[in-house]
Amino acid sequence: MEFKNKNILLTGASSGIGYELAKSLAAEKCNLALIARRVELLDKLKDELKDSGSNIITIKCDVSKKEEVREAYKIFKQNFGIPDIAILNSGISIRSSIDAFDVRNAEVTMGVNFFGIVYFVGEMLDDFMERKSGYIVGVSSLAESKGYPKSGFYSASKAAASIYLESLSVELEPFHIKVITIKPGFVKTPMTDKNKFKMLFLMPVDKAIKIIIKGLRADKRIIQFPLATSIASKLLRFLPYSIFKRVSRVQK
Repeated sequence: MEFKNKNILLTGASSGIGYELAKSLAAEKCNLALIARRVELLDKLKDELKDSGSNIITIKCDVSKKEEVREAYKIFKQNFGIPDIAILNSGISIRSSIDAFDVRNAEVTMGVNFFGIVYFVGEMLDDFMERKSGYIVGVSSLAESKGYPKSGFYSASKAAASIYLESLSVELEPFHIKVITIKPGFVKTPMTDKNKFKMLFLMPVDKAIKIIIKGLRADKRIIQFPLATSIASKLLRFLPYSIFKRVSRVQK
């Protein structure tokens, strides 16, 4: 994958991984659309990157709302044409337990983490298939591997995203469209700063971005990190429930 002079769409660019990824992509001298709900943060970031050499626009969009996604994609095409690379990074994490069960938390989490990918794919798909080229990059999580206590909605949304992207990858291969899934473990961002439990193998965000950029350049189908967390998540996937229950730590 090359970034220079490419049309790149990036969701969830107002903070965390998306924010730092935007800075790295801007250095590649591309056409870059920064998309998120908090457009004031996007505008501030755009101003910081004004000397990067990239052509940057900001678009306000709640990715969980189909109508806003449709409008955001329309604005992108009006400015840059069809995306060469769509990085669907928007994500949300809401700790939820049976003590304070709220179905709205499930709706919000699935809306951003899963449908935020599906809605953009729905808008782009015909354009990509007609052109027979392009990259769709979806950000999932290593939390997809099991139903972790108090993270059921989050883990379920990421599992749904991973499975959907895998299916999409197979279907789009004949059209020369590549689908890449990014699966981070714990990365130090405003999202993880809210966690009140010990996060094993917590990775600095700048190191995570280097891994992502390297993986994208290499056209890796799955980019997952840190290595220790990747291995642990694979092992946990095959643990019998009785053992998983004992090793899980329910956070109070």
